[in-house]
Amino acid sequence: MRFLKRRRRFERYEQPLEDPIAGVANLFDASVVFIVSMMIALFMAHNMLDMLNPRSEMTITKKNEDGTVEIITKKGKEVKVRKVTDKKMGGEGVRLGTAYQLKDGRMVYVPE
Repeated sequence: MRFLKRRRRFERYEQPLEDPIAGVANLFDASVVFIVSMMIALFMAHNMLDMLNPRSEMTITKKNEDGTVEIITKKGKEVKVRKVTDKKMGGEGVRLGTAYQLKDGRMVYVPE
């Protein structure tokens, strides 16, 4: 009889158990914040914040491992990718300017 009374006394102070999945929502929110901050950090590291600006214009030259060169041009919201080849071409056209190679290897284009 004594044992039963003690048990009832402790039942009054018991608290219900928490839901074990309740913390998952907080982990999801934290992971979304982490992913967005990593994307911003990568854009800043590569100086590509202009890619996010809808009024900016920029040109990027990219060389792949296999030696192919791509020119990425952005004007406003429009992005164009062009692949450069080493094939010789012929035809008629208009001279646009002159390109010079400096002693340190850099190329300078001078429009006419």
